[in-house]
Amino acid sequence: MKTYLQEMLKRKDLLFYLVKSGLKAEHRNSYLGYFWWLLDPLLNVLVYYFLVVIILNRGGPDYPVYLVIGLVVWRWISTTINSSAKSILRYKSIINQVYLPKSIFPVAFTFTQLFNFLFGLIVIALFLLFFGVKLTWYVLYLPVLIIIQTIFLLAVGLFLGYITVFIRDIDNVLSHIMRLFFYASPIIWEGSRLPEKYSWAVDYNPIAIIVSSYRDILMHHRTPDLTALAIILVASLIVGIYMISYYNKHEHKIIKAL
Repeated sequence: MKTYLQEMLKRKDLLFYLVKSGLKAEHRNSYLGYFWWLLDPLLNVLVYYFLVVIILNRGGPDYPVYLVIGLVVWRWISTTINSSAKSILRYKSIINQVYLPKSIFPVAFTFTQLFNFLFGLIVIALFLLFFGVKLTWYVLYLPVLIIIQTIFLLAVGLFLGYITVFIRDIDNVLSHIMRLFFYASPIIWEGSRLPEKYSWAVDYNPIAIIVSSYRDILMHHRTPDLTALAIILVASLIVGIYMISYYNKHEHKIIKAL
């Protein structure tokens, strides 16, 4: 495994190239280009605000801030998981010609979407400013939370990137699974509205915990659930290290499957 990690470090130039090319490819043929990184989350907020507040008549005065935090964080999660799952298949032509550590591809897609998320933070900051929500010292938790979420997404991406090579149907099923997590997490609805018998959907849902932690830091000015975040971090590290080791031992199977 140590040799495998050293090989990945030697390929850091390729990792930077994959991240850079991934960023360019997202809006290559659009007129607004990189401006979509700001406009896309903003338009998402407007659509769901119209649905929940105007049509369903739900949500209080702070709901726009609540909504933008949930949607921007969710966008990072969903795009990373969906793109990482297809990452190895996307570059199968390169993989079949040159030896490369296969795990580098889901890692690259994860960091690509991390960069996009940083632009989403600008949108959140604009909403906080517009609605008069001031930042407090709790914002110091933000870098820690971003690191935890990145490690979580790396672990999920490594797992899905590998398994999708062998079970191509995962890509089709994944969209439905992600939709289930979207509605099972307090992205557009407030957690307090969930019936008590379904509270486990939030209490044991890592996506719900992560989204709520961002709101605790930026909106509610309180310490997030550090115990739950620590569990997510430890579990993600275990899965991530195991998957790196698994890639190291079974990469030859990927080449055969492709």
